[in-house]
Amino acid sequence: MNNIIVLPLILPIMVGVLLVFLRPYIRLQRIISLLTMIGVACISVYILNRIQTEGIMRLDFGGWKPPFGILFVADSFSALLVLTASVVTAICLIYAFSSIGERHERMFFYPFILFLVAGVNGSFLTGDLFNLFVCFEVMLLASYVLVTLGGEKAQLRESIKYVVINILSSWFFLVALAYLYGTVGTLNMAHISERVAEAGQGPLLTTVSILFLIVFSLKAGLLLFFWLPGSYSAPPTVIAALFGALLTKVGIYALFRTFTLIFYHEPSITHNLIGIMAGITLIVGCMGAVAYKDVRQIASYNVVIAVGFMLIGLAVGTQTSLEGSIYYIIHDMIAKAMLFLLVGTMIVLTGVTKFDQMSGLIRNYPLFSWMFFVVTCSLAGIPPLSGFVGKVLVGQGAIENGSYVLVALAFISSVVVLYSLLRIFLNSIFGETIISPEDELPLKKGLLIPIVLLGIGTISLGLEAEVLSSYVSDAANTLFNPSIYIDAVLSGNK
Repeated sequence: MNNIIVLPLILPIMVGVLLVFLRPYIRLQRIISLLTMIGVACISVYILNRIQTEGIMRLDFGGWKPPFGILFVADSFSALLVLTASVVTAICLIYAFSSIGERHERMFFYPFILFLVAGVNGSFLTGDLFNLFVCFEVMLLASYVLVTLGGEKAQLRESIKYVVINILSSWFFLVALAYLYGTVGTLNMAHISERVAEAGQGPLLTTVSILFLIVFSLKAGLLLFFWLPGSYSAPPTVIAALFGALLTKVGIYALFRTFTLIFYHEPSITHNLIGIMAGITLIVGCMGAVAYKDVRQIASYNVVIAVGFMLIGLAVGTQTSLEGSIYYIIHDMIAKAMLFLLVGTMIVLTGVTKFDQMSGLIRNYPLFSWMFFVVTCSLAGIPPLSGFVGKVLVGQGAIENGSYVLVALAFISSVVVLYSLLRIFLNSIFGETIISPEDELPLKKGLLIPIVLLGIGTISLGLEAEVLSSYVSDAANTLFNPSIYIDAVLSGNK
């Protein structure tokens, strides 16, 4: 029965290949791709509930027992992220039906979205580092196509930087894997953890851990994020929303997994370094969020701020802070997708990209305008919306650990997020409308409904946080106590 945990990877790949041969049938592609993501979400719910009753699930490919074979592992942390990614992708697909255009849809848009999701889900579920690299590459190859889809000048310019940076980080990833394998003789994550604990994390392994930190930081946008704002603001709106919601979270997941399971023996070096990088990321992200008037750039720098905030929970390293980061990752996947869809729609409706050139949208599009207020409050962590719980728990864990500087930076970043988005809200939403009745574009239901669904998601996640509490607590407990993961993977009873 554990075979089901491979479906979030295999199903999107198989359907994506099928859709390649259905290129002329746009409507059929839409239906199949949406049903696929709904199906993956349902499978994720089943996996998540089985984990609560039976414990961590493991699938050994080819019958080879760990640590000798390839395996997938589903714990509460990975299953929560697979579920959230699938739901967000399904909602973004609904938006794409009314926005991406037939020209882009005939460029294999839906197959590459499914390949992207397959890489993301595979990264969350794999149990060994080499297959993490493989799933990273599946995700990145799909993103290379999507970031250039349409061939606009700005896309091609930003895609060069995006591709070069990711190729460089992939090369560093292979180098880090080679050194790690040469040192411990295995790439199974649970087995590596066991070997490192037995031998001790000496200077060589600590150096290797820093190399992994650089690799995953490039993927996540932690400190080394100079590629991110341009790459996330150039593609079509729905692609930017998926990038903002999913791609950085894979790097963040890899950081959490490796530095709680494998390289946790020298926190005075590795975790302090993560804390410093997170703090600098918060500071520079805040500077970028207030420096620009382009709504896409502001949204992109808010992604950077969120990355810094999530990694504070890992740097602090308490069970409370880890729980807060998990809550915040789930929240951010929903809220960032919503933010990018909102700013992209604003540009479509007004024809401009800077908030000081927009005005009075609430008079033309009231529900849409209030959705922007909802996402502003959510990202700022205002109760009872979804960002509040994660921010409180991360702050509580940091205070318990005595990390007062990080607490201060996290609080300041929340104020900056609120300020940066309120600037857009007050300038663009209120005031006299700049859209005359004859120039007013109708807001398609296909654009508004996905935004409202994400808005309902962020409200529900805040009001009903206790529904997720047992899953998140279990995920944080597994991260905080690596022996749980190790025993589930290396035991012979599954």
